[in-house]
Amino acid sequence: MNPAPAPRRRIRELPDELVSQIAAGEVVERPASVVRELVDNALDAGATQVTVRLLAGGVRSIVVEDDGAGIERADLPLALKRHATSKIGSLAELESVATMGFRGEALAAIASVSEMAVTTRTADAEHAWRLHARSGELAPAARGSGTTVEVQELFFSTPARRKFLKTDATEFAHALEAVRRHALARPDVGFAVWHEGRLAAQWRAAAPAQRWADVLGADFEAASRTLQAQRGPLQLLGRVGQPEAARARADLQYLFVNGRHVRDRLIAHAVRSAYEDQLHGSRQPAYLLFITIAPELVDVNVHPTKVEVRFRDGRALHSAVRGAVEDALAPTRAAAVADTDAVPLPAIDGLAPRVAPAFAPAWQPSLALAEPLPTAQEAAPAWRDAGAWRTPQGSGGLSTWAGLRAAPAEPAAAAAQDEAPAWPLGRALAQVAGTYVLAENAQGLVVVDMHAAHERIVYERLKRAAQAGDTLPAQPLLIPQALSATPAEIATVEAEGPALHALGLDVGVLSATTLVVRSRPAALPDADLAELTRSVLAELQDAGASRVVQRARDDILATMACHGAVRANRRLTLEEMNALLREMEATERADTCNHGRPTWRQVTLKELDALFLRGR
Repeated sequence: MNPAPAPRRRIRELPDELVSQIAAGEVVERPASVVRELVDNALDAGATQVTVRLLAGGVRSIVVEDDGAGIERADLPLALKRHATSKIGSLAELESVATMGFRGEALAAIASVSEMAVTTRTADAEHAWRLHARSGELAPAARGSGTTVEVQELFFSTPARRKFLKTDATEFAHALEAVRRHALARPDVGFAVWHEGRLAAQWRAAAPAQRWADVLGADFEAASRTLQAQRGPLQLLGRVGQPEAARARADLQYLFVNGRHVRDRLIAHAVRSAYEDQLHGSRQPAYLLFITIAPELVDVNVHPTKVEVRFRDGRALHSAVRGAVEDALAPTRAAAVADTDAVPLPAIDGLAPRVAPAFAPAWQPSLALAEPLPTAQEAAPAWRDAGAWRTPQGSGGLSTWAGLRAAPAEPAAAAAQDEAPAWPLGRALAQVAGTYVLAENAQGLVVVDMHAAHERIVYERLKRAAQAGDTLPAQPLLIPQALSATPAEIATVEAEGPALHALGLDVGVLSATTLVVRSRPAALPDADLAELTRSVLAELQDAGASRVVQRARDDILATMACHGAVRANRRLTLEEMNALLREMEATERADTCNHGRPTWRQVTLKELDALFLRGR
């Protein structure tokens, strides 16, 4: 049974109070929203110290105090009106906003859903003034220069909104996170957060690096790398977590644009794509990224909460952010292992830097294997030169292992070396279970997964070699494959034909709802062609042709590298093991394989001593 239609009403203006409450629904979602807006205003006023006091997670009371410039007595009543602000006055100023707030909505929105009072004093005023928002009463008050905003009983006038709030502990956690974000962006300002009369968090003014460590913790600092780059009009600064420190959730990702914390899918995708061949599974990277860009190149007037922005040239920004993060992640962690205070390894057979040693046969350990295994020299074809690569017939892979064979040491170099170099990954000792290489360095023991390490070396070598060509080899299909398609996919095929050909895909439009695939990448004969085509088309829509071509090429090369890398249970000589270690030290992103698994681990002497209770 259909309900009876509602009676028609005449169009009429909404009451001012209802309009304010509707607007407040966009600005004030929970106590954390109030804290964010009030701290924004404090920072715009030039505060050097901001104190936040909360009761019941901010539901009962929020008090934000600052030592900023304050508000003139004559301007105080106007500050509580909707769309009243001192921060912009024209369209030109709106298009180049340099302050945290600018819409003139926050105080009016908060006042419409709470009991609010503002106490403020300028530096030249005889005393402070206190304005009660609901009654409009303006009276003298006592306080130093700055402003105090008191918000009591949030959502008391809209009980339905209050029912959607979580527990006091949850609301307090959100409010604390809001202050934490401001603390990361403004290390020159001190922040203190009190809850139920107890000091919950405090950050004193400090240098940026110290503030980041204070807010995010020493663990993040130890497991991350500094990022600092200038890409055209963009300046990027911050820290990016190492791949092995990735997390199960995206709960340690902070992005700031011109000092404002934002959530932006474009930049998040750019950062994630920089990790794409270094993260295992669905792990999420941790990062703290500050982007400085000319205000006229970014639109911050997208949403009342100001947490979304829109960039004038999104693709250029995506490319710049991705490149900067890739550069920060490129150096291998092995270089950081070498300690300046560490004792160098003893000299053996006059070893020279970057030259694999020719150990005497007595150094080769005897492994108790069930049956003899071929050596790497016997199993792999000869490597023609360091920059070449080819696919053996019938293997579908690459004969790259022989490329790690060491060249003989030059006598002059060996003679000039009085002692062995302090190689970050040390010198090889043995092979365990046909899978792991054990090496000794000045810090202790290094364990290397030889297949994963060699896979990364081959992959990076292939990427460099593939840059000489523009297209990937294609395999024509004996019987073209038809697949259903959406209008967006049809449009992408028509617009991005050259990009698809560069990936080895010959895709045409058969009808308004059907595509036909006539060729596939030759290196992926077993891939699901329909799924591969749809995923490539989706990426072309999101990231553009150049990015998708590069990513798809890298995926194919990663598959080829996996097949071409040395396999487990292949017996290696010490010369080959040392050559592998030296290649790892010289290869970018050598800390993880193409699938994000670690390639090596360091076990320090201290950890070894603890295993055997030495010194106890």
